[in-house]
Amino acid sequence: MPNTPWTSPTSFSDQRIRAAAVYCSDGRFGEHFDDLCQNHLALPRYDRLAIPGGAACLAGHPETQHEEHAAHDELRFLAEVHAIERVVLIAHQGCAFYTHRLKVDTDDLRARQLDDLARAAKHVQQLDPALRVDAYFAAINAGKINFEPIDL
Repeated sequence: MPNTPWTSPTSFSDQRIRAAAVYCSDGRFGEHFDDLCQNHLALPRYDRLAIPGGAACLAGHPETQHEEHAAHDELRFLAEVHAIERVVLIAHQGCAFYTHRLKVDTDDLRARQLDDLARAAKHVQQLDPALRVDAYFAAINAGKINFEPIDL
């Protein structure tokens, strides 16, 4: 029945949270990313920029030039029009974007992702030095997702 009308039981709020998150579009992590942002960071209704590899597209890789320009434009739009003041960057364990698109060896994967989070944070702050940028690494542990805050 995908072609039938449906009404969400969740009430709409037009209040902006003034925060955005940039993370990988891997659907296996989506609920966990929402849980981190909405519950742990108290950012309900945050703006989302989900793209394969997440913040990797803002880390200056030649392979992601087109994505970098698009993500930069989207974040600039959100900063200006939605008046965001905070950006949360999230990378996750075992990201296929890194291993397939960027050809990163699995032994180097986490270190590369942490480096990219720092590089992406600098990119975001070039949009507006007043933006608060936080970064997290999502690791799988016994069937749960642990979010490690990353010092930038």
